[in-house]
Formats: sequence, C-alpha cells, structure tokens
Amino acid sequence: MALLISPRERRNVQLLTLVAGTLFFPDSTFAQITGSTSPTSLLKKLSLEELMDLEVTSVSKRPEKLTEVASAIQVITGEDIRRTGATSLPEALRLASNLQVAQLDSRQWAISARGFNSSSANKLLVLMDGRTLYSPLHAAVFWEVQDTLLEDTNRIEVISGPGATQWGANAVNGVINITTKSAKDTQGLLLTGGGGTVLRGFGGIRYGGTLAPGVYYRIYGKYSDRDRTWFSDGRNGANDWRIGQGGFRVDWDAATGDLVTLQGDLYDGRVGQPAGTDVRMSGGNVLGRWSHTLSEKSNVTLQWYYDRTHRIIPGTFAEDLDTYDVDFQHRLPLGERHDLVWGVNYRVIDDQQHNDYPTLAFLPERVVRESYSVFVQDEIALRPERLNLTVGAKLEHNYYTGFEFQPSARLSWLPDDRQTVWAALSRAVRAPSRVDGELVAPRDPPFTILQANPDFVSEQLVAYELGYRVQPRPQLSLSLALFYHDYDRLRTTERVNPATPRPLYLGNGQEGTSMGGELTADYRVTRAWRLRAGFTQLHLHLRNKSVSTAPAPTYTDPEHQFSLRSTLDLPRGFEWDVTYRYVSHLLSQSVPAYSELDIHLGWSPTPRWEWSIVGQNLLHSSHAEFNAVTSRQNIPRSVYGKLTWRY
Repeated sequence: MALLISPRERRNVQLLTLVAGTLFFPDSTFAQITGSTSPTSLLKKLSLEELMDLEVTSVSKRPEKLTEVASAIQVITGEDIRRTGATSLPEALRLASNLQVAQLDSRQWAISARGFNSSSANKLLVLMDGRTLYSPLHAAVFWEVQDTLLEDTNRIEVISGPGATQWGANAVNGVINITTKSAKDTQGLLLTGGGGTVLRGFGGIRYGGTLAPGVYYRIYGKYSDRDRTWFSDGRNGANDWRIGQGGFRVDWDAATGDLVTLQGDLYDGRVGQPAGTDVRMSGGNVLGRWSHTLSEKSNVTLQWYYDRTHRIIPGTFAEDLDTYDVDFQHRLPLGERHDLVWGVNYRVIDDQQHNDYPTLAFLPERVVRESYSVFVQDEIALRPERLNLTVGAKLEHNYYTGFEFQPSARLSWLPDDRQTVWAALSRAVRAPSRVDGELVAPRDPPFTILQANPDFVSEQLVAYELGYRVQPRPQLSLSLALFYHDYDRLRTTERVNPATPRPLYLGNGQEGTSMGGELTADYRVTRAWRLRAGFTQLHLHLRNKSVSTAPAPTYTDPEHQFSLRSTLDLPRGFEWDVTYRYVSHLLSQSVPAYSELDIHLGWSPTPRWEWSIVGQNLLHSSHAEFNAVTSRQNIPRSVYGKLTWRY
C-alpha cells in the first residue's frame, strides 16, 4: 500500500524536483509542406467557407480538408500570428484554444494539450518543417531556442489527442506542426524592428531572390532582448536574456514534378541567473527534402536533417547533443477505395553529457543510440465522399523498451456538405528518455538523493474521441471534440526503501483517466469583422498503484479555460485586434484563476509600410500563471511598438 508522506519526505521530493528543474530550467515531421488554397497573405480576404476548405496534412500525412478531418485540429495561419502581435512561437500558440499555454518567467513556458502540463511537458510532440523539436534528454521542448522569423511562418497545425500512428512515440496528447513559407513566397526585402517595456528591443531582416529559373532562396537574421521577471515575493529573477538567430532556405520547383528544399538555422543566446555566470545556449540545424509527384494522388518524399544543441548551465549541467534523422514516405492509391500512406524512419542521437558539477550526473556520460520505425495507414472510402475509415499502425523500436506498437482507427461521416461526425480509437506511448533511467544525484556515489532506474518503461495511453463539426450558416462554423483518455504506467517519484525518505528513483507507479471537451466557434460578423471563441473543459483523475510509495498525484492543469478573439479591418489601412482569455485556477500549485487582455493596433499607410502597437496582459500590472509559490514568478504587463518595411 502507498505510504503517507511526512513533511520531511515532501521536502526531499521538492529537493528532487528542484534538482531536475535546475538542470533544465536554471532560472527557478516529417510533415508534408502543402500550400494552402491561397497564399497566407491572402487569407484575411477569404470568406469563412473558403477558410474552412483549407487543407491540412498533420493528421494523416496527406492533404485533407480541415472540415473533414477525423481529429481535433486547429490551424493558426501566418496572418493570425501577425495580427495577434506575437513575438515568439509560444505566444503564437496561445491562439490555439485546445492547448494549455502558461508562461513561467521571462523565457520559460509550460505548453501541453489535454493535461500533464509542466515546464518539461513530455506528452506533446512539436515539429518544425518536419524536424522534431523535443529533446531526447527529457522528451520535452526548450521553447526559448525554438524560433524562426515569424513573418516567414506559413501555418501552425495544432492537434489535441494522440498522433502516434503517424508521428511515433511522444505524440501522446497532441502534435504541434509548424511549417514555414517556401522561398518563392518570401521574395524581396523585409526589415522589422521595435521595442518596449518587457521586450526591450528586437529586429529582423530577410531577403529573398532567384538563383535560376524555378530556384528561389531567402536568408534571414533576427535578434531579441527581453527583460527579467520578478518572483511573487518581490525578489529579482535576474533572468533577462538575449538571443540571435539566422538562417537560409532554398526551394527548387522543377518542371518534372520534383520539389527540392534545403534549409538551415543557427542560434546563440545568453540567459542571466541570480548568481553566477550566464546560461549559454547555441546550436543549429540543416534539413533537406526531396518530393516527387507521381500522380494526383501519389507521391514520394525523402527527408533528412541534422540538429546540434549546446547548452551550459554553470554549476549544474552541460550538454552537447547531435541528432541525425532520415525519413521516407510514399503515398499511393489502391483501387478506387483505398488511399495508402506508408513510410520508414531512422534516427541516431549522439548525446555527450559533461558531468563536471557535483549536483547531478547522467550515467553513462555519453551515449550513441538508434531508433527506427515503420508505419502504414489506409483510408478506405466505405461510401465515397460520405463515409471514410482510416486504419493504421506504427511499429517503433527504441533503446529502452524495444518495439512499441501504436495503432489507430478513425471514422468520419459527412451527412451533408456542412456537417462532419468523427470518432477515433488510438494507442500511444511516451518512450523513456535519459532523465527517466540515467539521471543520478549527486554526481558521485553513493547517490543519496536520486538513483537511476534502468527498468523504467513507456507511459501508455488508450484514447477514445468523438467529434462534430457543423457550418449552420455560411458565416458561422462550430466544432466540438469530446475525449476519454485511459493512462497507465505514468511516471512517479518512488522511494528505494519504503521505510526511508530517500534515496528516490523514477518509476511507473501511477495510472488514471482524463475526460473533457473542446468547443470552438468562428463567426464572420461582416467581411471586415471576425469573432473566434474557444472553450475547453478538462477533468483528470490520477491514482497511485498499490505498490507505489510516491506522493499523492498533483494537478497542474486548469479545469477550464475560455478565449474570445476579435479581428476588425478599419478604413484607411487600420486594423484592431483584441484577445481575451480566462484560465481557471491550478489546484495543486495554488495559482489563482486569472483573466487577461491583449490588443493589437496596426496601420498600413502603403503596402510596403506597417506600423503597430501591441499591449499584452493589460488587465493587471502582473499576474502568475504557473509554479508553486516558492518558485513562482509574475508575468508583467507589456507594451511594445513595431515597424515593418517590405520592398
């Protein structure tokens, strides 16, 4: 039976949490790129009906109409990002009402879908142009170094619910698929810059041109400087930070039906700490993709990428990580009723930990590990254009647990041209990372705080989903997704000896369920005025298994949240955008419920010039969004101005 935890034992658990938190956060795709029905710059001119006919690729790895997809998916366009005034990808993701997005401090974010949110959320897979962004070190995302010139973002497809059949382990509660514009759509010169109260200064430059007939390129660079935040008790967070990034992209659209892409990025940043020297983070990537069209419904794609990460937290942690990935996909029709997609993937990580500090260590210090997978998916037209069944599975092999089988079945029914009913049954796993089985504390034996657990196994989910979309009027669309998730083998902090508070180890001692719903509405009041609303309800019920010695389950997700966004085109090139959001309290962390308001006022006197002023978190001078009281930092009100010139 689970044992009661004394105050002293709870302090030991908190110490372990602090150690892991200090490690990662010291301050406390293969996706097909298919064009939308119109360039992103023209999306604001489309009717709602045309917007709903946009094609998405993240659910089935093939183009599908947004209205007919058998999944809970939302699309954030590049135009949406521009008009919200977002200056980072996490800020842009607030536009997806099916995500839980919380800012921790000046640079850290907690982002998840359908629960289990934290600064190291590990059940949400994030990709950019087919490149996986989560770190194999802890299966989460370092959001502060995942960036691009936001003006080059084509769209962000956000799936809530499992996508493991298509994307593999870690696509448990959702998938975020970010795609950037082709070089063909970013020709000419763009200069942008500005500054304000929290975002003290930022700037970006991009130039696109033509190398040869059908061969387009762009290069870009950007820089930002953000101010510190403050602890709830008034202490200085001393976490101001600066980061610069640059990159390129080349696209060759050959007349033979071949599309070749080569792109890459480099970044370097510094983050302040309350004591000691700055955190240093740098890295880069290069990606190549070849796509060949065989017919209207058949194509092949081969993609490879290399990603390099370097991070040093003085006094705590240092890492050099290299990732190599190759992915192949083939889509082909089989007869008149089958649309088949299959593919294979091979990945190698070379992770070098520098166990130079006594706080903690990873054992072994360096690992080189492979993973590989094969997937197949078949869309069967049971009743052409009205009733479709999609079945598929991914077989994936990883170093820790061997083979993992992740199947899914999705059914969509279109009673008429304005309604879609869908249902899905899926299995997904969160494969172990190095943190789960190879982290020890302190660095040198005996490991009196945390011991490694080589027997840690994958966390498991079986998900049941039901959805309905309807467009009762040409200017109004509604979408509802209901879900029931059954979890097993969730990660817990266990005691090596049940009779003593430490040492601890990470085990699989928890199970539970979650259920809820996601409701969205989109209404074109007039051609110039659009309203969008989103509401989510989430109920988690977790329990420790009888053999577990872990503390009682904690809940770090709001039970409900609501957002309302208004975009209004005004005469003489003005635009006025307002976003309101409400987030209910976080019970385990005692974070109060809060409401906030963001405003964007833009003016384009000519097509080449754009001026804007943005206010964020305007309802309070500061407010808390995440973390326990002792480590909580407040997010301040922010105002900045921006000027953009295109030529």
